[in-house]
Amino acid sequence: MLDLFAKCDYERLRIVEKKGIYPYFHTLQSRQAPIVQMEGKRIIMLGSNNYLGYTEDENVIAAGHAALDRYGTGVSGSRFLNGTLDLHLELEEALAQFTGYETAMTCSTGFQTNLAIISAICGPHDYIINDRENHASIYDACRLSYATMLRYKHSDMEDLERQLQSVPESAGCLIVTDGVFSMRGDICKLPEICALAKKYGARVMVDDAHGFGVLGPGGRGTAAHFGLTDQVDITMLTFSKSLASLGGCMLTSKFVSDYLRHVSRPFIFSASLTPCSAATALAALRRLEAEPERPKRLMQLAAYFREGLKKAGVKIIEAPTPIVPIYTYKTLDTLYYGKRLFDEGVYVNPVVAPGCVEGECLLRTTLMASHTEAILDEAVEIISRVLQQGVPADLYDGIETRLKL
Repeated sequence: MLDLFAKCDYERLRIVEKKGIYPYFHTLQSRQAPIVQMEGKRIIMLGSNNYLGYTEDENVIAAGHAALDRYGTGVSGSRFLNGTLDLHLELEEALAQFTGYETAMTCSTGFQTNLAIISAICGPHDYIINDRENHASIYDACRLSYATMLRYKHSDMEDLERQLQSVPESAGCLIVTDGVFSMRGDICKLPEICALAKKYGARVMVDDAHGFGVLGPGGRGTAAHFGLTDQVDITMLTFSKSLASLGGCMLTSKFVSDYLRHVSRPFIFSASLTPCSAATALAALRRLEAEPERPKRLMQLAAYFREGLKKAGVKIIEAPTPIVPIYTYKTLDTLYYGKRLFDEGVYVNPVVAPGCVEGECLLRTTLMASHTEAILDEAVEIISRVLQQGVPADLYDGIETRLKL
């Protein structure tokens, strides 16, 4: 019998570590902020999803302290049984009102939210059609649903229609797309998706993890950005990004929510959102309501940063969001640049397969509304200098091509 753990001899990891360019699992020693302390160093943070900068907002922090004092550290049960707090209901009502949906249903993480929605709403006789660049949690949710999964080329509406045409008349169909794609930073073609869904009788779900707090009037998200909230049947969003907390929620009709609350295994059999997480998400939402200009400031900074990189000769993927990807193409190049930038005082996220297609690796940078132009100027100077220096001539020495590094 084959040893189950034989796969754990991860040769790629050993090679990268030996070359001294392993760029992951750096230790943070301060709050998520434009400037952080990591492993004893001052680091410009360009790898956080703290889009609105609320992780260091004193009102948000105070709300977390108050929830700990009132409710304790956890609920020790699922929402279905003993784990529903009045705080959960208040958060759900506030989210529904803010986004224009009938109701909201919270879950303990964003990943779990996608599992809870898709695995319950779809079954073995249904079809799910995914954009190829959807988040990994969506793909795992599709597997858990046992539905037939089809994929269309990224933002290719002709390919989406071809996939829709292949779905049997007797089957239910859900089109799922990221609102803002987490690697490229581009926005889905939601008007075209909704039009095709209407034409073929499909339902539409948007994962708005990176769109909420960023796009739309006052940060209300991708559906609001296009004025299509009434045509998107389900929106999923997370609290770990713009809402500076942990968790996620489904926004939909009461009709759909009532069903999922009673049949969704990931929802029913998971402990509910901790009081602190719920309170901080609610406080961040109230801050966003009071500061509708904050998402605009974020977008202005992103545009400023993109322009600075282009002027410095850095090749980026053009996208109108706070996600600014820098092309590096090769896996080893990407890991090397990620490590070098950290050493020079800038944290970015090196993205390699399976996070992207092999040969299209990149450094993903993300902006916060709390960044300043001066900080971004400093980051641009460091990034352009490191990239212009290139990679060492011996970087690929001793690496077999079968490792695809």
